[in-house]
Amino acid sequence: MNPRDLPVLSHVFESGADDRVFDSLLLLGLPLILLISVLGRSLATELLAIAYLAAFVGYVLYRGVA
Repeated sequence: MNPRDLPVLSHVFESGADDRVFDSLLLLGLPLILLISVLGRSLATELLAIAYLAAFVGYVLYRGVA
C-alpha cells in the first residue's frame, strides 16, 4: 500500500509542493500536538515541541535559501 492511497494523506500529497520532507513535517504536527495534550506539560514534551519547531523552521529557511 502506498501512502498516497490513504484518504487523508492523499489530499496532502496532491496539494503539496512535491516535497516529502515538508509534507512529513506537516503531518507529524498533529500527532505531536495530541501526544503533548495526552502527556501534559513536562520537560520531555517541551523538548519535543522545540525540536519539532526547530526542524520545521530550519527546513523552511533551508528551502527558502536553496
